[in-house]
Amino acid sequence: MSVAVAEHVLTAEEYFALPDDGRHKELVRGRVVEMNMPGFEHGEICVTIASILRAFVSERGLGRVVGNDAGILTERDPDTVRGADVSYYSYARVPRGRRPKGYPGVSPELVIEVLSPTDTWARVLRKVSEYLEAGVIVVCVVEPNQGKLFLYRLDSPAEELTDEDQFTLPDVLPDFRVPVGRLFE
Repeated sequence: MSVAVAEHVLTAEEYFALPDDGRHKELVRGRVVEMNMPGFEHGEICVTIASILRAFVSERGLGRVVGNDAGILTERDPDTVRGADVSYYSYARVPRGRRPKGYPGVSPELVIEVLSPTDTWARVLRKVSEYLEAGVIVVCVVEPNQGKLFLYRLDSPAEELTDEDQFTLPDVLPDFRVPVGRLFE
């Protein structure tokens, strides 16, 4: 369940400058929206996925893996900043060197969202659509209760993978391959 807490429409820059009050939230069309903390299982799956991706990306010097709801600007005027669980930016999109402060102004190639106990598919699919429209190439939604992974690409049908399938990303990380079941270990 989400509850709006901002009284006026904020820009992404104003949202970034807000003091950290320890609450889990996003900026949606200029309004700050609070969300429940997703819990232990969610956090462990996010760290597992981020660790697998980070190892792959680091070994090959491909880019940056970001987690912990770092913030992705998906819409402007009014602004929306979503907090992806895990995302990947190639060095082509966010060059080597100094890390960007705030939101980098470009979308990652890959976003991974792990469903939380309070998430609804309608809300998650709205986020998937926002990410794709903002330039994300692949959005993955992890469904822990069913041990499934759903992959979304612009203008393509969703792909559903089970724990017995191989998770590959040929359009983002060509040599990446991991059994889906490993994401839930």
